[in-house]
Amino acid sequence: MVRMGFAMILERADDIEVVAQCRDGVEALEAIRRERPDVALLDIRMPRLDGLAVNRQVAGQTRVVIVTTFDHDDYVDTALADGAVGFLLKDSGPDLLVSAIRAAASGDALISPELTVRLLQRTRAAGSAAPAVPGVADLSERELDVARLVARGRTNSEVAAELFISLGTVKTHLGSIQTKLGVRNRVEIAARMWESGQV
Repeated sequence: MVRMGFAMILERADDIEVVAQCRDGVEALEAIRRERPDVALLDIRMPRLDGLAVNRQVAGQTRVVIVTTFDHDDYVDTALADGAVGFLLKDSGPDLLVSAIRAAASGDALISPELTVRLLQRTRAAGSAAPAVPGVADLSERELDVARLVARGRTNSEVAAELFISLGTVKTHLGSIQTKLGVRNRVEIAARMWESGQV
């Protein structure tokens, strides 16, 4: 019922098409390989193969957003470390669900607000023991400005407005930042900034 409800919410959005619904992780893995969707929405606990295992196997093929009732820090950390670009709780609401799909499709990341603070606190705590984060010293001043704003949760448009630069320039800087830091998405940029004490 939850899966069907999510599908109904997503199908109401003009720019989203639901190409498959799956009863378990094995079906999800097969559907992702067959349909090659831009974004896969996975639960943590699914029969036969859980969402974390599916996420690991499809990383790099499709962008994964985890939606679950389980907000355990280990799940969040594992999912993001294995390539997921979003992590939502099932009670986050339809607007956040649609926003997470759109963010993932455009190369951004979205995490439920109640999980974000804990994630950043854990990252900062880890950073206190190891402040030298690889790649941060290689960032230019402007790239640091962009990365700091990303770490504070700003969208590309908000970064452009605050720094008085074009949206295209923001995207160019983000690409360079990801390369220098060796990360895949905004969440990992934010984590590196918090870990290094830049935020």
